[in-house]
Amino acid sequence: MNDITYHTPMKKLSDATDYNGVIYTAGPVADDLKAGMKAQTADVLRQIDALLTKCGSNKSRILSATVYVTDMALKPEMDEAWMAWVDQTRPPARATVEARLGANVLVEIMVTAAK
Repeated sequence: MNDITYHTPMKKLSDATDYNGVIYTAGPVADDLKAGMKAQTADVLRQIDALLTKCGSNKSRILSATVYVTDMALKPEMDEAWMAWVDQTRPPARATVEARLGANVLVEIMVTAAK
């Protein structure tokens, strides 16, 4: 039986969990919540890169992504940052959902990746 690895566990969540060769991330948010959608998205994607590296993977191994945005009118700005970042030879399955997020949080992204 494989053990579950909890990466940076806190009281209410872990940054990621790793089980049986699959990594499940929490949804990081931008460090600078005064930034616009494109900048917040780029920051979140940078955090995902670092987290996947820490877990022994990378963005070319992402299986699926769920993107939460506060306003679908800002989705094109999120898409611009996403397209500059994503491995276009191996794009994951992705859903974008409008959601209420924390104060000034414009985007939150969760990914599932293979090791």
